[in-house]
This record gives sequence, structure tokens and C-alpha cells, in this order.
Amino acid sequence: MAARRLDGSGLRHWAHTAVADLISHTEEINQLNVFPVADADTGTNMLFTMRAAWAQADAADTGDDVTAVAAALADGALRGARGNSGVILSQILRAIAEVTAAATDDRAGVLSDISGPLFSTALRHAVTLVVASMGQAVPGTIVSVLHDAAAAAEDAAAEQADLAEVVATSTRAAASALDRTPTQLDVLAEAGVVDAGGRGLLVLLDALSATLTGHTTRRAVYQPAPKTAPFETTPSASRISPSFEVMYLLSDCEAHNVERLRARLDELGDSVAIAASGFGESGEASAGCYSVHVHADDAGAAVEAGLAVGTLSRIQITALSGGADRLPVGSWSRQRAVLAVVDGDGAESLFTGEGADVLRPVSDAAVSAQQLLHALLNTGAAQVMVLPNGYVAAEEIVAGSAVAADWGIDMVPVPTGSMVQGLAALAVHDPDRRLVDDGYTMARAAAGARFGSVRVAAEEALTWAGTCKPGDGLGVAGDEVVIVGDDIASAAAGLIDLLLAAGGELVTVLTGDGVGPDVAAALADHVHRKHPGTEMVTFHTGHRADALLIGVE
Repeated sequence: MAARRLDGSGLRHWAHTAVADLISHTEEINQLNVFPVADADTGTNMLFTMRAAWAQADAADTGDDVTAVAAALADGALRGARGNSGVILSQILRAIAEVTAAATDDRAGVLSDISGPLFSTALRHAVTLVVASMGQAVPGTIVSVLHDAAAAAEDAAAEQADLAEVVATSTRAAASALDRTPTQLDVLAEAGVVDAGGRGLLVLLDALSATLTGHTTRRAVYQPAPKTAPFETTPSASRISPSFEVMYLLSDCEAHNVERLRARLDELGDSVAIAASGFGESGEASAGCYSVHVHADDAGAAVEAGLAVGTLSRIQITALSGGADRLPVGSWSRQRAVLAVVDGDGAESLFTGEGADVLRPVSDAAVSAQQLLHALLNTGAAQVMVLPNGYVAAEEIVAGSAVAADWGIDMVPVPTGSMVQGLAALAVHDPDRRLVDDGYTMARAAAGARFGSVRVAAEEALTWAGTCKPGDGLGVAGDEVVIVGDDIASAAAGLIDLLLAAGGELVTVLTGDGVGPDVAAALADHVHRKHPGTEMVTFHTGHRADALLIGVE
């Protein structure tokens, strides 16, 4: 298979893959996190920073313009940077954007994709930007891994290797450099771990290689080694972690004041990062704008230090005692969302039209906890009401909910067994209600919608409703066949009669892939004749498997 080009579409695909892969490796990276503060959040911070980058690039109307997509990724990361590792990641993406923009100018505004030499130049520029933001390069950290990756990429590009090989070569060098980090930094050796930020960078490079080639690199899980490490170390003094992480955007700051600010923050704490952001609070490109990060006991003094040299916005102060289940303030773009699992183009339009985010199964297989977690993050909400609609197994919901809670997401699964129940629950959703009240009201509405489905018999069989033959319509309720009809219309009519036997005012029919409007028309006529006063609504959702989904409220 020919390698994929790293054009605008390729960059978006890489960002999406990187987010998914960081989800998979967040816990692993967090467990490695002992430097500069053992707060177990490096993986989480890199995930949220990359997610902010991808979200901005995905939302931007840039088409396949590689320069514009790279700029959107950088801008999103700079705005959404979380923690020390997030600031570093934002500088790597900024390097790609700046090198791409420079190449576009050199070529009179025409750049179709990122080549091997351009990628190697971007990595080298990233080293410069990261070191500048941190003030100094500490051996055994992500800077060491990035440096070796850049050097290897330059060598490969010089030998006229194509982009896929340049990326592969830099990735191999990054993996080797990561393995060496415990020999370069005592705190890593004492803990028996590799550098967490370097591991996160390797995830990003692996994601890029997979984007280009379609092949995923399988790696052993990096985890704390036994205390009997294979190398000697010099014990270091116990370190007391600062109490707070402070982040803010600084604008209107003159260049000569940046080092003044860095010196003051160094006095107050550690893990100081000052990265030029290139934008102000208005979003316009602006000189003298920086993203500032520090760990300090006196958060107020850290803020005052910034006020002394410029204008502050987006101030975030977070206690550092929460460990793995602490998320930075402001990680969410909104308070509450509804995530509906749906199948079919029509269903997606229907649910999004009612204000829900949607997750569509990639195949006939049930949605996994991993897919669910990815979709939860993509909502950008701190609280998410989940409508599984029969596409997510209970154990996957439980697993997804547990991990979501660790990441600070309040996930409320609403027990919807079908998309018709999901619509009933969505109709009463009110984000202004308390979370528990909203969840209870939606669950009650879902429970009040009796539902069933109609499918086509594939073979002759004996059912609870009698014998069926291939082509018959089967009305299903409660996982049992309760109606056998000559076709799906007659089976659906019988199922509607059965569901309305206990009363009901509204019948909802969702028609699946390949079901024509004549079926809906026949059912509307049936309800009008047999159940006067009952309203019926029909939507063509185009879902697979069952021909019809029917609900009664």
C-alpha cells in the first residue's frame, strides 16, 4: 500500500489518531510521571492538549490547506495546553505550523503536503522552541527524546528518504532515546521508569507513522521497573511538591520582561514554562503574547508576577494533591452534553438536530468502552448524559463510566434500549436542571416508551409466535418474536397493535436501510383506522440490522 501524504486531510487524520492513541496510553503515561512533579497527570495533560488541537483543526473551515490545518492545530494546542507537558506539546505543533507557513511563503503560497525534509526541519525547530519555553534543556526528559528524533529525521532526509521512512527513522530514535532516559535523570532511575513526556511523544510519532503507512507499531507497556534497577544511581534528596499548578495567558508583555518573569517564577516554584503563543485573548495574532506555566506554593504571587509585566487572561489555578484523578480547571468547553449512540445517516441528523452529540458504531459490532471514552472526550463537556440505544453492552458502559470518572467526567448512562427510547429521553433533557434530576427525568421518559423492532426472517424457524419462513416479517419485543407476518408491514402493524394494547398517544417508527416510504404510509393508514386519536411520526434513519424500530409513548 502506498504511503499516505501528509496534506491537510492527513494532518487531521493524524491528530484524530493521536487523540485515540493517547486515550489508550493515558494511564500508562500517568504511572510513569515522576518528574518534574510526581502528580500522575502527564498523559492526561497531553491528551487534553492534543484533543484541543484536533478539535480546533476539525472545526476550522480550512479544506485541505495543509498550512491552515497546521496553524489550527497549533492554535488549538496553545489555547488548550494543560500542564507542563501540554505546553511542550503545543510548541511541537507550533513548530510544524511555523515551518509549514515558511515553506508556503517560499513557494509563493503553494504547498500541497509536508515532505520528509520539511518534517525534519519542523522537529529541529521544535527542539529550539521547547528549550526556549523551558529555559533550559534537562537531560532525560522529553527534550532529549525530541532531540534524538530530530537528529535521526535530519539524517534520513539528507539521504533522500521519503516522509514515511523519515518518520519511521525518527520514531526508532525516539524509542531508543526514551529507553536511555533513566540513565540521564536520577529521579527516573530511582523510580524505575522512563520519562513520561518522552513516552507521550513516542505515542504521537507512532500515531503519525500509522497515519502514513496504515501499520500500527506494537510496543511493550512501559511501567515502573523492580527496585533492583540494572544501573547504579545516586540517591537524591526527597522533593516536596509545590501545592499549586498555575497557568495563564500573558499579553502585552515586552520581550525583555520575559526573562524577568521567568526569574521570578523560578524563585516561587519549579516546572516553569513560558511559550510564545502568538495570539491574544481576542484570538488575533499578536506579538508579546505567551502561555505561562509554573508549579508553586504561592499561587497568588505567581499571578502577581505576570501582572507586573503584562495583561493576564484564562487564569487557571489547580491543587496538585489530586494525583491521577485531578483534571485542570477549565478542561471542558461546556458543562453538560448528551451523547447518543446511533446508526444511520438519518439517525445522526435526527439526534444532532435535537442538540445531541452522536457516536456511530463502526460496524455491526457493539460499541467498545474505548470508542465510548473517545466520544465522551470529544463532547468537551464535564457532564455527559449517554443514550446507549441498544448499541453498547452493559459491561462496556460500566468500564467506560469508571475511567471517565477518573478523568473528571460525570457520565450518566440513561437506560435506553433503542433509538426510539433515546428520542423520548432526549425530548425531556434540560441542561439547566441538576444532573441527578436531569438523569432521572430522562430515564423515566425512556422507561415510558415501550418499544420493539421488525426484522426479516432469514430462514425457516419455530418462534414463540409460530413458524416463520424466509422473507416473513418478525415483530420482536423483549428479545422474543411476538408477531409473524407475511412481510414487514404486516408484522409492524401487529406489533403496533400489541404495544398500544396498554395505551399510548404517540407511535414513533424509524425505518432502516432499504425500507421504502410505502411501508411508513401503510403503517400510518393502519394507525389512523385502528387507533383513532393516536398520533404517528416516521423518520427514515437508515439504520442497519432491524428493518423498523417502533416505539409507543
